[in-house]
Amino acid sequence: MSKETRRFMRLIVFFDLPVTTRAKKRAYVVFRRFLLKDGYDMLQWSVYSRIVNNRDDADKHLKRLERNLPKEGSIRCLEVSEKQFANMKLLLGELSFQEKRVTADQILLF
Repeated sequence: MSKETRRFMRLIVFFDLPVTTRAKKRAYVVFRRFLLKDGYDMLQWSVYSRIVNNRDDADKHLKRLERNLPKEGSIRCLEVSEKQFANMKLLLGELSFQEKRVTADQILLF
């Protein structure tokens, strides 16, 4: 598939997980590690994003996300186009190292 026909999207995962007991904290750590292993980058605390090639790729990662949900907490996923994501305004703070380093134009796909 050529770069012109790809429809890059972002999956943004927002979560609020309880960490009141040792078991709940472990579930949080396991979920967070899953996100990192699956290619998500942390935007800010409890907000992670991942770039995907197209709708089929997004569906694949949503199913993978659903298989790794903890038993408790609140987790939401938002799908946006790469153009919408690039138009996000940073109102306070600075871009993270990852945000400064990689844009959609610089992604190397295998």
